[in-house]
Amino acid sequence: MKTLMPQLRERKGTIFKRRLAVQICAVLLAALMLIPILPPNQQVLADPLPVTQVFDLSDSSDPSILKKNLQRSTVLQSFGYDNVNQHIYTVQLIGGGLQLPGESSAPTAAVRKTNGDLCITKLDFAGNIISYMYVLGAGHGVSIGVEPGIGQSGQPVAYLWTETDGVPDSVNGARGTKIARFPFTDGAVVTPNTPWLQKHTLVPGSTNATVSIDMKNGYLVSRYKATDGNYKLSLFDLAQVKLGNYVVRSTINMPAVDTTVTSFQGYTSYGNYAYLLEGTAYGNGNSVAPNGNTYISIYDFNTGALVNRGLTKAGYSLLYREPEGMAIQIPNPSTPGYARLSFGFASYVSTTDTSKQASIYYKDVLH
Repeated sequence: MKTLMPQLRERKGTIFKRRLAVQICAVLLAALMLIPILPPNQQVLADPLPVTQVFDLSDSSDPSILKKNLQRSTVLQSFGYDNVNQHIYTVQLIGGGLQLPGESSAPTAAVRKTNGDLCITKLDFAGNIISYMYVLGAGHGVSIGVEPGIGQSGQPVAYLWTETDGVPDSVNGARGTKIARFPFTDGAVVTPNTPWLQKHTLVPGSTNATVSIDMKNGYLVSRYKATDGNYKLSLFDLAQVKLGNYVVRSTINMPAVDTTVTSFQGYTSYGNYAYLLEGTAYGNGNSVAPNGNTYISIYDFNTGALVNRGLTKAGYSLLYREPEGMAIQIPNPSTPGYARLSFGFASYVSTTDTSKQASIYYKDVLH
């Protein structure tokens, strides 16, 4: 009997340990069941952005400016608004045939594209040209940010945010590796070495850097190619970026774009929502008149989730009709609650004149 006692005690101890292990596993399983399982590409922010209204993509689109000439006859790439002084700033590749000060000859369009040489045109809200400037060695002009401000002499000035330090891409021409801030200056020619360019490296190691500004909510948003080769969209506080503090508030992983049928064409943001534009000109990819393939997608910076996506047939009668650029317009600063989600198109002048013109349409219903 004495020899069996240790064996019984050992057996009871083993059983107790097994029961305890089962109970612990049950508690852990119950705890895990309380943790929400998020769909792919969704996130929970520790410091979420204030929730704002979102634009209704089912709202009909209205024209803001139609078939306007820009400083150059090339395709509109992007645009932004100075809502305080009521100006539009458009971006184009310079194209061929123009010799600028300091250049020994007029580069071809292919060379300008490889270099990332841009023309910025300043328009009034009716689409009439006021002035222009050139930004060399920048990139493709996918997006531009506009920050109204006051110059050194106290005069109103628009600080522009663009890509800079462009690096040639073997297929698509130059793409920016940094972000630059500078005042729009009539007739100026700036390069990456211009001393009054303020440069920012928002995400170290990233390429294809572009920028958009949400002045209403004080955000800066950048789309870029990360070191893992994927495109991302990151939101920063504008005031902090200007101080050199590059703290990311939120990042959304962008889905891959099938470039055999469509192209990424621009983006903007309004509050906690990002708006993306994609599509191609009639006859390119899977774009066929009159419907085309221009889509607007909405993502929530607080969750990373796709909120809505819709086809727009705005400007369906335009010749060529390539979607280009997005921006937020607030037509009257005294009523800042009224905003427009604006998106652009490049079009031919006529069937015999393929010089490009710019049109901008908008949606203005928020909910």
